Amino acid sequence: MRNYRYALLPLALAAACAHADDSLSLTDALTNGKVTIDSRLRMENVSDDAITKDANALTWRNRVGYKTAPWFGFTLFAELEDVRALDESYNSTANGRTQYPTVADPEGSEWDQAGIAWEPTPGSQLVVGRQRINLDNQRFFGSVGWRQNDQTFDAAAFTQTLGKNTTARYYYLQDAHRVFGHANPNPLLAEYDIGGHLVNVAHVFGPATLTGYGYFVENEDLPLTSNRIIGARLAGTHALNEPWKLLYTAEYAQQANWRDGAHAIDADYVLFEIGAARGAYAGKFSQERLGGDGHYAFQTPFATLHAFNGWADKFSVIPVNGLIDNAVLVNGPAGKLQWAASYHQYSADHGGADYGTEWDASLSYAFKQRFTALAKIASYDADSFARDTDKFWLSLEYKY
Repeated sequence: MRNYRYALLPLALAAACAHADDSLSLTDALTNGKVTIDSRLRMENVSDDAITKDANALTWRNRVGYKTAPWFGFTLFAELEDVRALDESYNSTANGRTQYPTVADPEGSEWDQAGIAWEPTPGSQLVVGRQRINLDNQRFFGSVGWRQNDQTFDAAAFTQTLGKNTTARYYYLQDAHRVFGHANPNPLLAEYDIGGHLVNVAHVFGPATLTGYGYFVENEDLPLTSNRIIGARLAGTHALNEPWKLLYTAEYAQQANWRDGAHAIDADYVLFEIGAARGAYAGKFSQERLGGDGHYAFQTPFATLHAFNGWADKFSVIPVNGLIDNAVLVNGPAGKLQWAASYHQYSADHGGADYGTEWDASLSYAFKQRFTALAKIASYDADSFARDTDKFWLSLEYKY
């Protein structure tokens, strides 16, 4: 544990005091802030042919947050989260019920966020403390909002807009608080002690965004996994005959060892998407390749993994032969409902083995401004990887 772990937060607080002016009411800033509430009740059923029993999880997640009004450009923020299990017939990774499939929503209470933000000038912001980090499409760094407990980081984040169309972001990371809960009996599931430097620069031109990034992460708990990722991403739209428009994404990244990382860490990432949208309806073909050579495959442990490679979550850890995910995804409205569906065909990047196929579908309904109901299903049909798995969710969420 490094002795400078929380050095940045006292420095930021000292800076706030140094810039304070007695003529401004700190009391008003503290009392005229914004309260946030997020309550989600969810049922998750998992049937995995590798495990005799089915999992039936009924969990209730509640968050309460507060952010002060600005005071000389400074704001304080905090968010407390609590997860309760109303039916614990599942393996939460912390409850010892390994006779059931895993539903990674353990009980517990913790601070999701807590820190200070400073905006010295328009377009500049420094945030120090525990916070969510969501970069681009969250393929490499995300808060994993699907799980009841978010992934957060103890970090210093600096954002600077450069002109009208360019935004540069830098993050210094110290701890990664994982979705498995800070009280998890397995300390490696609870959190990672890391030292990370993330750089992300995005430029918007017309309906497209070009992003370059470099992510350098040293994992002191698992030093052999320390790695760096360098890549670029282009995503945008192009107008076709009204009301149609073309959708496209192209991305490439290279992962290599960093600090004490294993020399075997050497893999490429490629994403290509092409599709079309007509009003609120959209469809696309996607090919995502996470390279592997039989010894190591491209890994993204800090991503919002549920959003990628199917909702059955069979590829949270990429097999050593890598993964090619060919998918068709469609979504749109149906009256007051929103629907989405996808079909995935999975194979190995190295050797070409067929892993399996999967189809997913969801239906959601937003009502009374603050409520959202969701039904969602995933069905994985195994070939040479893992076992057949079906998942089903029902949830009701309230946000204020």
